[in-house]
Amino acid sequence: MMDEFLSTLAAIVGRDYLLVDGAETAPYLNDWRGRYRGAARAVVRPADTAQVAAVLAACHAAAVPVVPQGGNTGLCGGATPLPDGRSVLLSLSRLNRVRALDPDNNTLCVEAGCKLSAVQAAAHEAGRLFPLSLASEGSCEIGGNLSTNAGGVQVLRYGNMRDLVLGLEVVLPDGQVWDGLRGLRKDNTGYDLKHLFVGAEGTLGVITAATLKLFPAPQARATAWVAVPDPAAAVALLAHMRGGCGDRITAFEIVGRPALDLVLQHIEGARDPLPGSAPWAVLVELSDTLPDAALEDMFERELGAAIEKGLVLDAAVAGSLAQAEALWALRENISEAQRLEGVSIKHDIAVPVSRIPAFLSAAGSRLRAVWPDVRIVAFGHIGDGNLHYNLSKAAAEENASFIARTEEANRVVHDLVAELGGSISAEHGLGQLKREEIRRYKSELELLLMRKIKSALDPAGLMNPGKLL
Repeated sequence: MMDEFLSTLAAIVGRDYLLVDGAETAPYLNDWRGRYRGAARAVVRPADTAQVAAVLAACHAAAVPVVPQGGNTGLCGGATPLPDGRSVLLSLSRLNRVRALDPDNNTLCVEAGCKLSAVQAAAHEAGRLFPLSLASEGSCEIGGNLSTNAGGVQVLRYGNMRDLVLGLEVVLPDGQVWDGLRGLRKDNTGYDLKHLFVGAEGTLGVITAATLKLFPAPQARATAWVAVPDPAAAVALLAHMRGGCGDRITAFEIVGRPALDLVLQHIEGARDPLPGSAPWAVLVELSDTLPDAALEDMFERELGAAIEKGLVLDAAVAGSLAQAEALWALRENISEAQRLEGVSIKHDIAVPVSRIPAFLSAAGSRLRAVWPDVRIVAFGHIGDGNLHYNLSKAAAEENASFIARTEEANRVVHDLVAELGGSISAEHGLGQLKREEIRRYKSELELLLMRKIKSALDPAGLMNPGKLL
């Protein structure tokens, strides 16, 4: 029967795009971090929405689970099949066309397999900006960005992926196609169905295309690496800069000294932009749609005032595009530097911006009470309250035993996040990694409502089993 089923899939997508050989399927079955390895009956690579619909209809008829996958850059195992080998892995990478560009409406319609960098480039060619910006933008795909409600470094100004989408095309678990690709900013005609699928991690259906918001392209930028004495000063600096620069603040990223030290140690060409060893730094970027040289003057004036207030210890303002890119490389290479250093216990948490200093202080105290020599690598999007808070031991021989106590460390961090009114997953999703953990922090009613939505759209439970719920 499986031979017949696979023959059906091959007839839909073509034999060259049905992968069953172990060497061919292997790259699709591991997550980016190497934490999860799954198995699949086959990897199917459809070319268009019609083929996706036919594949899902065939899987539905045969009661075969489906795991959608984009660029496979997720960090919680959400696009990796379970080890039981029952699923078909559905790769969306061939759906990579730009369908429509409407510069007057400031919208771009693209297929789910378009790489984020290609979407940015298409917007740029039209004199527009698509503002989602991630370290993985050269390999992650729009469908995955939507399915995890990706955030990135410009959420402070433009919002996360949920804020950047106007319409979706979605193939439902039984193969029906919902065409909701409207480019409307106002549409009060019932439930806003697209938001069911954004952030659903492929558990309700397969996003095949999206209508995205575009913005005027910035004509001027100013970037600086700023040393601050502590996180409270960083939060106060954000308020200060907002008061003086308004919505020109595009990004506001915090970097703890241990994070910067790992980049300086492992990334070739990385250089400390400031003398000394300040405990915390903030990477600040302003942008404006007007080619106004006064932006840099405004930036330096506000930084000078912040120094007088004691909020800033020192600052290095980029004098060129190359210098700005070098500053951003320090921030964007933190995850790679950590990977090269070894395994760590990773957290992607969010608390209200005002409570970030309290979180960092209390979390450090509670963890060091149990593990006095724990290394805390904290960095992230302080402007929107999202921190990446990662733990390890500097000595490799001690780190393995520490990693074995991941659940205990998670409890310390996540319980504190809950106390402060936060979330244990800010932008990476739940996937397999936090599927069970979330049950401790969501109410029974919330979980019940989520299960009811899942049951309504995917009653057979075939879409991305073992993830999120």
